[in-house]
Amino acid sequence: MDRTLLLVDDEQNILSALTRLFRRQGWQILRAQSGEEGLEILASHPEVGVILSDQRMPGMLGVTFLARVKELYPDTVRLVLSGYTELESVTDAINRGAVYKFLTKPWEDDLLLANVEEAFRRHEMSRENNRLNDELQQANHALQRMNSHLERTVEDKTKELARQIEVLQVSQEILQTLPVAVIGVDDSEIIVFANQVACEMYASGENLLGEDASAKLPACLLSLVPEDQARNKLPRLCKLASGRQVNCWKLRMGLRSFARGWLLVAVPGYP
Repeated sequence: MDRTLLLVDDEQNILSALTRLFRRQGWQILRAQSGEEGLEILASHPEVGVILSDQRMPGMLGVTFLARVKELYPDTVRLVLSGYTELESVTDAINRGAVYKFLTKPWEDDLLLANVEEAFRRHEMSRENNRLNDELQQANHALQRMNSHLERTVEDKTKELARQIEVLQVSQEILQTLPVAVIGVDDSEIIVFANQVACEMYASGENLLGEDASAKLPACLLSLVPEDQARNKLPRLCKLASGRQVNCWKLRMGLRSFARGWLLVAVPGYP
């Protein structure tokens, strides 16, 4: 990351010495000679990551300046560079979080560089944490939207399934109460559906489900060739073993669904 350092000191020679020291690091160096000027620079340079300020300056003390900076730019890392005699006045600012570290004049170049380097690493870690938190919040918001969409989809599918079940139940009731015999047989010649009239007509009321069609149904019905549809198809007259005659339609299944096999519809005829 590009690093920008703001130096604030009312003494020009101090600013020049600090600039020479830090410029060798390849950092961008901004300079101000008062707290007021420092605030003006910060307003136009949001990229500033670390601020190194003197304490005793005319118009605004360093800790006052840095306390204001904390309110306006809380992500910056703020350091005070001053004499030992200023330690007591800076302690309160450190305790309130306005100042990260107190460094003394005169300084040792290596020690000062190390402390400012540490401040930049702290600033960059804070920025990275903020970026990750933003990404996490965005991901959470996206997940919430997906969950809301999924909940609506599940709710809609549940309602649709409930309607389909209700339609199926009504359809089953209609088939059971029709005054005609209805039998469904799959490709393996197993009876997979038989309403009450069919059970009474072909099995004296016993359940036909799961039975072999060739064992339970009359040969005259089994010999019929399934038709593709019932429209304009005349029924075939079949005579049962009891002597009863029935009008039959034998229809092929699977034209409008995945069902395979045939459907037998029988209506009592005249003996």
